[in-house]
Amino acid sequence: MPNFSNAALLIILALSLGAVTFLKLASSPRNSREPPTISASLPYIGHVVGLMRSKFNYYVQLSQQSSLPIFTLNLPGAKMYIVTSLELVQAIQKKSKVLAFAPIEAKFASKVCGTSADAHQILMNNVNGDEGDWGLSVESYAAMRSALLSSPDLDKMNRVMIQSIAASLDSLEGPADKVTLKLAQWLRSNVTLATTNSIYGPQNPFKDDAVADAFWQFESQLMTILVGVLPSITARKGIAGRDKVAKAFENYFRIDGHKNASILMRNRYETSAKNEISEEDIARFEVGGSIAILVNTVPAAFWMLLLVYSYPGLLNDIRKELDSVVSKTVDNNLVRYLDITLLKTKCLLLTSTFQEVLRYRSMGTSIRHVMQDTVLNDQWLLKKDCMVQMPSRIIHTDSKIWGTDVDEFNPRRFLKDQGQNMKRPNPAAFRAFGGGTTLCPGRHFATNEVLAVVSMFVMRYDMTPTDGEWSLPKTDNTNVASVIMEPDTDVEVEISARKGFEEGRWIYDLKDSEAIVAMVAEDSAENPAGEKTA
Repeated sequence: MPNFSNAALLIILALSLGAVTFLKLASSPRNSREPPTISASLPYIGHVVGLMRSKFNYYVQLSQQSSLPIFTLNLPGAKMYIVTSLELVQAIQKKSKVLAFAPIEAKFASKVCGTSADAHQILMNNVNGDEGDWGLSVESYAAMRSALLSSPDLDKMNRVMIQSIAASLDSLEGPADKVTLKLAQWLRSNVTLATTNSIYGPQNPFKDDAVADAFWQFESQLMTILVGVLPSITARKGIAGRDKVAKAFENYFRIDGHKNASILMRNRYETSAKNEISEEDIARFEVGGSIAILVNTVPAAFWMLLLVYSYPGLLNDIRKELDSVVSKTVDNNLVRYLDITLLKTKCLLLTSTFQEVLRYRSMGTSIRHVMQDTVLNDQWLLKKDCMVQMPSRIIHTDSKIWGTDVDEFNPRRFLKDQGQNMKRPNPAAFRAFGGGTTLCPGRHFATNEVLAVVSMFVMRYDMTPTDGEWSLPKTDNTNVASVIMEPDTDVEVEISARKGFEEGRWIYDLKDSEAIVAMVAEDSAENPAGEKTA
């Protein structure tokens, strides 16, 4: 889980550090080279109250009030360094051993997944890679990265996903002229099935609706499980959901379902088995893996569809762009072919819109543990055992980076040719997938999935809100594991076939291709597999 929501993260870290670490930090005087401290209006608990009230916008407020590139927050149980400067974010990414993410991830992973003490100990062995490229933590990331780089294997996963979504879209057609549904609910159900089909193969445990429902029940109580205060009571339903999904994965491995699954699943299983993780614990770790593949894709698709349909001009322009990758035959029956492969190189407004949706709706934070006293950019001293947070929301709402329209949704913001009056953003400022050594390895899969879902949907259907007016739901209750804001309430919509597109059937195609959408600066700068970029 590379990112967490800011308010929940603060509470979890404070509780996790414990009294001994807190007393050690609290009793040590502030060094003059440490980042300036921002005091709270209420002693001791003021920042916690501020975070609970303002959620992911609290750090933005503090950043705007102080105009500091980095500042210190003293919290109950922890000292946090909050980074607001893109320059410092990039400097931190270059110090991945001394400003480390892996130890935090490993600690949270064991608690989230409910694995055994033996599995936790194996996970913690050489967790930061200080002794070389071995150990479950280091090898698992390498296994995921190799599976999710642009390749025929990734295209194969996406093809399975596309056909699953195609079947879901076909089911919207019927004798009635219009279908009424709740958009977030429909996407959750169908994207969950499509994504898990593509990864887990024919024996996908999530084909059982009860297992899928149990997963989302677990996800809904994730913060309570992480805090760990009497979870058997306070998170009873969430733990029951987690246990049900874990049992389903145990059965999946027992019948060798993973042997017919994607390379991602096979790599993860083989890496765990090599490191002598029991099959029961592999199943529990896979519940955590499901969080990574599902929790952010659903809201990303939701916001993109909602925002595209909210702007009729944008919807028309995207449809015109998509027309260039659609062909048709009319021999006996009308058949339209949508070539998903070409979205990466021919549909630049579509991809720019997706990036802007992520900038506009993301709220995760990258975190690091200070492993030893470290001086950042020859100026800022970061003390051992403190935490560093790099909230994406601060960078994504900085008008110096994005221009005076930073608070507006601008779907053309990421186009190379934006016009004379539009500010071209620094590519490194786009933080929706993190960055550096912890850059999300699944970004290509997620991008392909959301672009496919949206393009297939907009070409086939018109959509209107049943209450007559589009509006963005509030996002106050976004879950701890989410990088993308989740809607507090669903949006009821009416779906109907596009005028002029009522007849015929649709076929979707994805060819093997090395082309990728360069979503982050690292895609263009490193391009480790020699992929072509759009």
